[in-house]
Amino acid sequence: MTRKLAKFLSRFRKCEDGNATVEFVIVFPAIVGVMLAAVELTFMTLNHAMLERAVDVVVREIRLNTGSSPQHDEIKVAICEKAVFIRDCGTNLKLEMVRQDPYAGITLPATPDCTDLSEEVRPVRQFENGQANELMVLRACAKINPIFPSSTLGATLANDEGQYALTAMSVFVQEPL
Repeated sequence: MTRKLAKFLSRFRKCEDGNATVEFVIVFPAIVGVMLAAVELTFMTLNHAMLERAVDVVVREIRLNTGSSPQHDEIKVAICEKAVFIRDCGTNLKLEMVRQDPYAGITLPATPDCTDLSEEVRPVRQFENGQANELMVLRACAKINPIFPSSTLGATLANDEGQYALTAMSVFVQEPL
């Protein structure tokens, strides 16, 4: 009996059948995880670039339209029209615009004010139209749903109701009339 068991174990140790299957089972989840993370990061970068571009274009329009002082809702709609890839932009975007003293530095709160789906809608934190020649800071924060929320990167990024925050900031001077 012992001799048969030793012979069987010796034959089993020398047999290489299924070798590729074992390697596949070990490597495949890692490769799929890297691919999902790459797709997630691509869409995150695309959304962030679109938000940055939209904020820059809208701030440029505000600067060039001397004498006009668009309100919060007008600026939000303009940003959402330009940021075409951000889904549900109207509900997932929050703006903050404050006057700043150019000699004191920018004193915005460290944490951006973003839409929080777990709470009731809060009013705008601070939104002021500046007077002539005043330095204005506009910060936009958008909450984005991950493409693959159960993937490693999607689960790591999502911290608020399954969303992650992207911010864009721009500074401009309110031109005189």
